Amino acid sequence: MLIESYVCERVLSRALSKGGDFAEVFVEDRRSSSARYDDGRVEELTSGRDRGAGIRVIVGETTGFAHTSDLSDAGLDAAALAAATAARGGGGGTRTVALAGDGGVAASGVMPEMVEKSAKIELLQRADAQARSVSPTIRSVSVSYADSRRRIQIANSDGLLTGDDRVRTRFMVQCVANGDTGMQTGMEAPGRGMGFEFFDDFDVESVARTAAQRAVSLLAAVPAPSGQMAVVLKRGAGGVLFHEACGHGLEADLVQRDASVFKDRIGTQVASPLVTVIDDGTFAQEWGTAAIDDEGQPAQRNVLIDKGMLTDYMWDLVRARKSGRVSSGNGRRETYRHLPMVRMTNTYLPAGETDPDEIIRDTEYGIYCVQLGGGQVDTATGDFVFGVTEGYLIENGEITRPIRAAQLVGNGPQSMNLVDAVGNDFETRTGTCGKSGQGVPVSSGQPTLRVARMTVGGTAS
Repeated sequence: MLIESYVCERVLSRALSKGGDFAEVFVEDRRSSSARYDDGRVEELTSGRDRGAGIRVIVGETTGFAHTSDLSDAGLDAAALAAATAARGGGGGTRTVALAGDGGVAASGVMPEMVEKSAKIELLQRADAQARSVSPTIRSVSVSYADSRRRIQIANSDGLLTGDDRVRTRFMVQCVANGDTGMQTGMEAPGRGMGFEFFDDFDVESVARTAAQRAVSLLAAVPAPSGQMAVVLKRGAGGVLFHEACGHGLEADLVQRDASVFKDRIGTQVASPLVTVIDDGTFAQEWGTAAIDDEGQPAQRNVLIDKGMLTDYMWDLVRARKSGRVSSGNGRRETYRHLPMVRMTNTYLPAGETDPDEIIRDTEYGIYCVQLGGGQVDTATGDFVFGVTEGYLIENGEITRPIRAAQLVGNGPQSMNLVDAVGNDFETRTGTCGKSGQGVPVSSGQPTLRVARMTVGGTAS
């Protein structure tokens, strides 16, 4: 335990001392380390520690919230009183108070498993050498490693006292190739909810080759076509599209604020019968996996869309209570300094039955997306725009030339209704999901699938 149970009880009593419907204590101790290797030398080698507590008090429609890095009795009591006072201020909404603390303490040593720094640097050097060996056109290589260990403890006025210990490791290689068409970038960045044993499953040379080959292949890219055409999303590549264009619209807070195209659609057909969408906080050792969410509720597997039918939304504890429901384990926060909100964990479309090669052969003309970049989504309408960072033409049922400067333009529900083929393969991708100024670790995934018709924005004449 980060703090003793009797301390939690005292702080909760203090938080409710001015009257309140609900009080919660969230304690966090986070350690992290990272290393970056740029163009043959170590550019960054850091480690740090951050610890503190966030205290939430709810009175009617008003939430009072205070956070502090001072975990002494006096520091916790002051935060509890500040949150209680803010909540009693009324007026609805959220009132936040930040209390000064000691700023945290620097970590000593390397974590999560006290692996020598030299071992981490060796991984970076091996990846750098492998990436450069792929082609003389590789002009720049950046390799980075990051790990974190996050221990949390949660207590609330419902009698809950629980905690979790989360370890994550990630490795990223980014390469720049230079040729007649200018500079092109390729990146690969796997991550998992595990410690240094991550490298038993992921070979750094393989990660480096993938990033380098991605950059080199784009040197031969032709301008992307434009217009409406079939779009085939390689396994893993399209997960981020459905995460952004559909997943956020299935979060209960956006639904309740009339900011979701899926409001009042439960029990209706919102996608092709080939489409099932699942959010699963218990999924293997994925980036968004945890034993509990950040409100202490058990993580679980939630089927949101079942064979095209919208079955439910994602819920946090507070919104579920107000709606007479139970939490779906989707209350998440970036740190103890933040209030929890409804967030995805690992969101994916499960595998279907079709051979991915058959999907390509059955596509007369279109584009094949291997990797998507950034995008914009309007959750109220479902409209989206996504950049394609690696894509190829499909011509006469074959993958042919790489393309550049392509964008996918569409609408989430419409695109899901136009899915007409789902492969029997599957892959996930690691990422950070941003919402209302907070970022949390998530995974998204899907099998190879085809959207029969989507608008592609390109520059080909």
